Amino acid sequence: MTFRLSFFQSLHAVWLFTVLLFLTMPAHAKLPDFTELVEEHADVVVNISTVSNATAQSPLQFQGDLNQVPEFFRHFFGGPQQSPEGSPSEQRRSTGSGFVVTDDGYILTNNHVVEGADEIYVRFNDRRELRAELVGADKRSDLAVLKVESDDLPTAKLGKSSALKVGEWVFAIGSPFGFDYTVTAGIVSAKGRSLPNENYVPFIQTDVAINPGNSGGPLFNMDGEVVGINSQIYTRSGGFMGVSFAIPMDVAMEVVDQLRGQGYVSRGWLGVLIQEVSKELAESFGLDKPYGALVAQVVEKSPADDAGLQPGDVIIEYEGDEIRLSSQLPHMVGRTKVGDTAELTVIRQGDEKTIEVKIGELPTSSDVPVKAMKKAPAKANRLGLIVKELDESALQDFGLSGGVQVMKIQEGAAYRAGIRQGDVIAKLNNNSFASLEEFNELVEDLPEGKAIPALIIRQGKPSFMVLKIDD
Repeated sequence: MTFRLSFFQSLHAVWLFTVLLFLTMPAHAKLPDFTELVEEHADVVVNISTVSNATAQSPLQFQGDLNQVPEFFRHFFGGPQQSPEGSPSEQRRSTGSGFVVTDDGYILTNNHVVEGADEIYVRFNDRRELRAELVGADKRSDLAVLKVESDDLPTAKLGKSSALKVGEWVFAIGSPFGFDYTVTAGIVSAKGRSLPNENYVPFIQTDVAINPGNSGGPLFNMDGEVVGINSQIYTRSGGFMGVSFAIPMDVAMEVVDQLRGQGYVSRGWLGVLIQEVSKELAESFGLDKPYGALVAQVVEKSPADDAGLQPGDVIIEYEGDEIRLSSQLPHMVGRTKVGDTAELTVIRQGDEKTIEVKIGELPTSSDVPVKAMKKAPAKANRLGLIVKELDESALQDFGLSGGVQVMKIQEGAAYRAGIRQGDVIAKLNNNSFASLEEFNELVEDLPEGKAIPALIIRQGKPSFMVLKIDD
């Protein structure tokens, strides 16, 4: 007996077969689900906002016409915003991302996110906002370490970027365009990328969407480990075009350890000018393929000079690791501890030689400084304020008999109330004061846990704000 299936029966059979095939597919063949990973690890990501004086040229702003730059590598941060007209000083505000690396308040981000900032604020997933101090920054690796005063913070689970594989799924959490805790995903496109003027970082290339405000945010693997720090993109339009770059976590933690331990970053230095080995050069130097780093110049009295390296040497191995591209050598040397002896394998006039070099310290220069800053914060009063007394001219302008102006503000009752730098305080707890000394006495006598009125003048407009000092 012959059975014939109708068209709809055939369609149903195909559909059923497809569903069964999908259900029996191995887990790695299915598209990944990021929901649990995001829920578990989003708390470690923070939004970073900065305030810098407009009088100093901001390094965070691209100078020039984007239409005149067909393609370039670009750091990404939030666009600068000026403070309202009439404020005591024009300011620029920018935003970026970061993540918590220790439960006592150390936070990692990009140097270009906080460079030149006069004030840095960190906002957490629970909407708390704390003032941050810059512990140290390293321009060469574009990394910065911040510190906030807090305990028991959720911390990122750090992974090994060296274990990443090309094609592996990764995802980012950050604040592009100010949209906090935005998740984007993609794959690792390549590893060990060298970018112009970024010789000491072997970047991770991904196709994860990165946009202004993502800078400094974490790049996660599918185990929820941070394996990179999103830093910059390659673009023709100024926006994301599918090619983004992250600083490997292995490199980042070496920098962080030095910044926290000694306040600055030291890197290994060989003292050679190198170039890529082309097919023609490989043939001329008797190499069977183009690889290695060709020494074009040896710096006088450098470690390379002391070890006997010569122009024309092709360095093909560093500490037993093959050098396929010349751009790999600066990464390897830079990560070597100063004073250690490294073994180089070179090709000289067709012969292979082994040369030992005592690695020196990479010199700093004025145009590419390696800086670390840890300013001792000025002592603030119980409200978290540092103020100055208004002079007679300012008092006349405001029509006051006494008042103080807020110079700096830290986390505390005044900040929570909405008082900001540049505000003038005319009355406190319904009391006037004729001098800075009287104001300080009033602050010291303020009760705890009670709402206290303060008369504030901002841009010539008076208004009351309510202060409350914690018990």
